[in-house]
Amino acid sequence: MKKQKNLAGLQRRKAISGYLFILPFIIGFLAFMVKPLFQSLYMSFCDVQVSPEGITNVFIGIDNFLRAFTVDTEFNRLLLEEISRMCINALAIMVFSFFVALILNQKFKGRALVRAIFFLPVILSSGVILGVEYDNALLASVQSMVEETTNTASVSDAIQEILMTTGIGVSAFEIVFDIVDGIYDVAIASGIQIIIFLSGLQTISTNMYEAAAIEGCTAWESLWKITFPMISSLFLVNWIYTIVDFCMRTDNEVIDKISTQMITHINYGFASAMSWIYFLIVIAIIGVSSFIISKGVYYYD
Repeated sequence: MKKQKNLAGLQRRKAISGYLFILPFIIGFLAFMVKPLFQSLYMSFCDVQVSPEGITNVFIGIDNFLRAFTVDTEFNRLLLEEISRMCINALAIMVFSFFVALILNQKFKGRALVRAIFFLPVILSSGVILGVEYDNALLASVQSMVEETTNTASVSDAIQEILMTTGIGVSAFEIVFDIVDGIYDVAIASGIQIIIFLSGLQTISTNMYEAAAIEGCTAWESLWKITFPMISSLFLVNWIYTIVDFCMRTDNEVIDKISTQMITHINYGFASAMSWIYFLIVIAIIGVSSFIISKGVYYYD
């Protein structure tokens, strides 16, 4: 009985620490995000008219939503393309980050140096450096010059051409080669996920692997029987983070179209409707996928 009380007290203290940790975000969300969120929702059902006298909201019902689905065919195409790209990239990032975390968690000479070398580009690719990378005209001109002056075919292009000519699994090969061509973007977007996976791997006791080895388990069996179950909850965390992070990327064409409608065409109502459509679809994807992943999550004390 005393042990159960101590365990309940520990769980309560952990919960309080968790709420205190996210308290700044909760305060910021309630103070700065709730009002604009509901304003955007109301504007999605209105024809927002901007004039020198101010902003006037004329309620028109679901016309903006009908326009997004039935009139603006480009929005439907971009929505489907971005959601497909999001799912493929999210899976690639999860696989890449997990196996890189496995490698970085191994004991070898110079491990600290390898970790520093690997995470340095991830740190530098955030914030100002990332903006310089996307907006630097000099880098873009150098890249185009290299592409124009390079005539030699790469090995991956040759393999892709051979596999495409066979006609076997063309669509699957296209997806794989798209991922390979975008490996730089996958690596850049995997920094936080690698850190989360690495922190989870370091919490696994080495005694479990030693006991498994004594029982005759191979490294492959230990991966599936020990490593995966012990950090399965982190797969759910990283999956949600990866999807949310993808939706905030600067190269998201759906977000770019919404921004164009809002800033260039000053069509706040239509832009708000498209934003809420995209938001609800992403929330639905997160909810369904989280429900499926949570079925395989192993929780332990």
